[in-house]
Amino acid sequence: MTKQGLMIALLVVVGGLFVLGASPLFIVDITQNAIVVELGKPKRNLTEPGLYVKVPFIQEVTYFDKRLLDYDSDAQDVITQDKKTLLLDNFAKWRITDPLKVYQNFQSQRGALQRLHDIIYSELRVELGRHDLLEIVATGRHDLMKIVTQRSNEKASVYGIEIQDVRIKRADLPEQNEKAVFARMQAERERQAKQYRAEGAEEAQKIRSEAEKDREIILAQAYKESEELRGAGDAKAFKVYADAYRQDPKFFEFTRSMEAYKRAFKDKSTMVLSPDSEFFRYLKQR
Repeated sequence: MTKQGLMIALLVVVGGLFVLGASPLFIVDITQNAIVVELGKPKRNLTEPGLYVKVPFIQEVTYFDKRLLDYDSDAQDVITQDKKTLLLDNFAKWRITDPLKVYQNFQSQRGALQRLHDIIYSELRVELGRHDLLEIVATGRHDLMKIVTQRSNEKASVYGIEIQDVRIKRADLPEQNEKAVFARMQAERERQAKQYRAEGAEEAQKIRSEAEKDREIILAQAYKESEELRGAGDAKAFKVYADAYRQDPKFFEFTRSMEAYKRAFKDKSTMVLSPDSEFFRYLKQR
């Protein structure tokens, strides 16, 4: 057979293989790694992009993505140290660093993803089970995720997988626990409200008692001062009366009697007295 005939025969064979879907040529993209498998055993590990040749029907190509990948799991239950159940939804960033190891262990990228899920969920359950609910959802989440990421990466590296970051996307209470938790929260708020009201009433009573005490002290002080002033005034009056009496007792008696008449006969007052009463002594005199 001539050289030209051989070329035509080769082209016919290649064309036939293309028609049968068994092309000997394949392309490795820049975003991919590839493993050439012959009868179930890996033969070549291709990490560079380009056009490659394989043996049809005998060799197959399995592709693995070399980019940084997202892992997003379904929500699953995790029990905390204080026996609270959390419905945890987490995600991670990961990549395949050794496609040959991944193929030897899982045969495909999908199998690697399932193992990744098992590793991350296991580490989350172990680590979150050592901490209380409040610490997980509020105060210590960042540090906990660093620990989970480190331990998950240590286990995954055995399989040619690198885990760069694990995060909690959402942490909710299971639906059956929400009502009980809300009821406890409401009871706690009501207890605090009653405590604040009681403390306020106690403080108000203290203020009222203090004000009442101050009022009584002020009134007593005022009464004391008024009595002292009244006593001083009465003493001065008595002294004036005494001095006046000593100067002219008869005139003093006459003046006092005139004042008594003035008060007694004011506003048409009616008095029933004996005609011999001492009260009329100055009225009888001519």
